[in-house]
Amino acid sequence: MLSFPDRLADAVRKKGPLCVGIDPRWDALPTAIREVYADLPPADRAAAAVLDFGLRVLELVAPFAGVVKPQSAFFELLGPPGMRVLQELLIRANDLGFVTILDAKRGDIASTATAYADAAFAGAAIDNEVVPVWDADSLTVNPYLGEDAVEPFVTAARASGRGLFVLVRTSNAGAGLFQNLVCDGKPIYLHVGEAVARWNANTIGQCGLGAIGAVVGATHPRELVELRAALPNVWFLVPGYGAQGGTAADIRAAYRPDGLGAVVNSSRGVTFPFRPDDPAWEAKVTEAARKASAELRS
Repeated sequence: MLSFPDRLADAVRKKGPLCVGIDPRWDALPTAIREVYADLPPADRAAAAVLDFGLRVLELVAPFAGVVKPQSAFFELLGPPGMRVLQELLIRANDLGFVTILDAKRGDIASTATAYADAAFAGAAIDNEVVPVWDADSLTVNPYLGEDAVEPFVTAARASGRGLFVLVRTSNAGAGLFQNLVCDGKPIYLHVGEAVARWNANTIGQCGLGAIGAVVGATHPRELVELRAALPNVWFLVPGYGAQGGTAADIRAAYRPDGLGAVVNSSRGVTFPFRPDDPAWEAKVTEAARKASAELRS
């Protein structure tokens, strides 16, 4: 089996750097899907509609993207039925050949961090059997509790052949409040980036990139240049493209000369380019994925 960074490289070589974010919102779902489940109790209705929509989106975007990123919050919001939907979508994404990123931004210490990591990757050890939970290829991690909070995730990722994406320079408007603070002559995000480089160093695959990646927003093109120069062997997960204002031109600095090095996330721009009552919603999703993929490949 290929290492995580090599599986990611293979997906990008085949289908380009587009990563499709799956962030289901009840009010934005197609009316035609919501109506199918109108007779179910509210929680079951929402979960069934989200599963129906999510499965169809995976099929529609499969020709244009090799990576998908479900955001756990939108499934947790639906309670236990929503969590089962998340599990089913991850299973189906794996069956379709996607590399999966579970976007949960975990960050804790000691046994709690280990439990989060096992849930994301290897599964729960019960007696002599391991029961899969999310079985994702990779997980987003918040490093701001310190190295002892990240190390259990790094250890679990290495042991199971999976990957991490550590928050370094995020795409939200308020990111600079802490990330831009200067310490020892450089901003905090560069200190975090240097730590990512250390964690990544002994995970390098045949593609020349490692399993411990960095989240670096498309809305900060100058920092993208800076961080790519500082982290030549690190995969970047780049949010902020599309609906948040980042452009394909803004992202060019994230790639290495060989075209690898970054996967670029688009959530609303690809999965919700339609009005809920639009009967042609599937065609709109397909076209949005095709257009995003072409822009990013160029």
